[in-house]
Amino acid sequence: MVVQSKHFLNTAPSLVLDSLEGLCAINTHLALDPIHRVVYIADQDRSKVALLCGGGSGHEPSHSGFVGQGALTAAVCGNVFASPSAGQVRRGIDLIDNEKGTVIVVKNYTGDVLNFGLAKEEYAARYPDKADRVKFVIVGDDVAVGRTQGSIVGRRGLAGVCLVYKIAGALAQTGASVNEVYDVAQFVSSRLGTIGVGLDHCHVPGTAVPDTHLGANELEIGLGIHNESGHRRISPVPPLFELIPTLLEMITSTTDKERSFVPFKNDGTDRVVLLVNNLGGLSELELGGVVAEVRRALDKSGIKIMRLLSGSFMTSLNMPGFSITMLLLPAANDTGTPSADLILSLLDDSTNTPGWKWSSRSVPKSPSISSSLPTATHEKAWSASLKAPDINQFNSAVERACRALITAEPEITRMDSIAGDGDCGLTLKGGATAVLEALSKNSISGNDVLGSVITVSRIAEGAMGGTSGALYSIFFSALAQALAKSSSSTATQEVWCTALEAALGSLYTYTRARPPSRTLVDPLAAFIGALPSGLAAAVKAAREAAEGTKDIEAKAGRSAYVDSTKLITEQVADPGAWGVKVVVEALAQ
Repeated sequence: MVVQSKHFLNTAPSLVLDSLEGLCAINTHLALDPIHRVVYIADQDRSKVALLCGGGSGHEPSHSGFVGQGALTAAVCGNVFASPSAGQVRRGIDLIDNEKGTVIVVKNYTGDVLNFGLAKEEYAARYPDKADRVKFVIVGDDVAVGRTQGSIVGRRGLAGVCLVYKIAGALAQTGASVNEVYDVAQFVSSRLGTIGVGLDHCHVPGTAVPDTHLGANELEIGLGIHNESGHRRISPVPPLFELIPTLLEMITSTTDKERSFVPFKNDGTDRVVLLVNNLGGLSELELGGVVAEVRRALDKSGIKIMRLLSGSFMTSLNMPGFSITMLLLPAANDTGTPSADLILSLLDDSTNTPGWKWSSRSVPKSPSISSSLPTATHEKAWSASLKAPDINQFNSAVERACRALITAEPEITRMDSIAGDGDCGLTLKGGATAVLEALSKNSISGNDVLGSVITVSRIAEGAMGGTSGALYSIFFSALAQALAKSSSSTATQEVWCTALEAALGSLYTYTRARPPSRTLVDPLAAFIGALPSGLAAAVKAAREAAEGTKDIEAKAGRSAYVDSTKLITEQVADPGAWGVKVVVEALAQ
């Protein structure tokens, strides 16, 4: 696949500092040391334990976005995907010097561990009386790296570190000692499991576009947040209901000798904090679908979600992917551990960090529909009996039109990706598919033309949606009203002509489009206007009107917002008009 490689920036080297200045401009409780690129709380309470973290940039909101009361006291920021130097970290430690001590939290990456560790040791050498008040926590929550592979370097640090920030930071805010904060941070770190999955790698500003070799229908499980290759690749991309259980198994398994990092019991008593993290390039629409599927899978496995968080916590620039983190809470009878109630209360405590996402601070409830809502009924409400002259011919024509639309979807989508928002082909295909299903169930039949038209109207409203769905639904609703007024028992050409003309008039009430407008109205009006002269003449008129949209400046619809010169030069027809052309041509075959 082609990685998105265009970026909004002044220069690649200035991007990190520019971004930090923007962060502090938005959040006035934050201060910035621009030389060392340290973001810290401007008005720190130095009577409380401080938390310091950091690492390479490109993971925003981590790490600087989690600086604030009840989380990090300071974050030290390196270049994109590069650890800050020990000198930067020493400056960070000095900026947040306090009476109680400092806990340094780092993700398990070699550069971070070495540079933050070196800074800690140098600080201890300079201030031996404070040496025991600086603690060091390394978070490695990745379950993609097995025990054999990670026997030397250990598990990588991923989004789970954000839970450590929040829980340890909230405890520090209560006035706890440095040892208490350190112990809770260590415990939380030991109970974390994270697995990531991506459709592609990300692009680092200022570098060449990488060739990831990921196919168009391939994903990678276990890829790192610095473009490291993952555990394995899968093709084709499976649906979420197949993918999610595989990912969860890597976290919760107690039989996988290469993993089993977290002591799940898998007996129905496990309770977790769930974090579904956007790796940077996933749409909110898709992320919501991931959350829903993870929840369903955990409910099915008997693992109870005590808190649910979702959003961008630990990103990898613009990587299209997500990660799942679970924090296994201690059982009620566990001894020598912080209680689950304490951990949850610390997670729930308020914070003014810009990166922490809203949560309900409660156990998520099952989605439900109110039983008090009225139930919609679609019983037959018309008495008119209107049949097609040839029932089989009517049904065959409807089927041909639907299959023609489905076949034409790629071309209509191509047109709409240039002239609109790219959804017209799929919208029409969705409607056509639903009509075919209704036809197979005899909900649409030449034996009941009026009922069939009403059914098509309802399908346009429900299965299509958007502007096209509304236009088609209005048109077919008006057509049904006009057909109901007919005194004939057979839907003759004359009956159709009268009803179609009335339906077009009703449609004009709700749209300002009039031929020539470069919309679906052009071929629709041409077809209706020429139908009294015969079906062949009407199809010819609709075809010419649809073809004519290639040379017309748009006066309505999405195309009105697109450069008309480009559309005319490239001879791109209006996709909605093309859809009408496809339908009427198929009807007349």
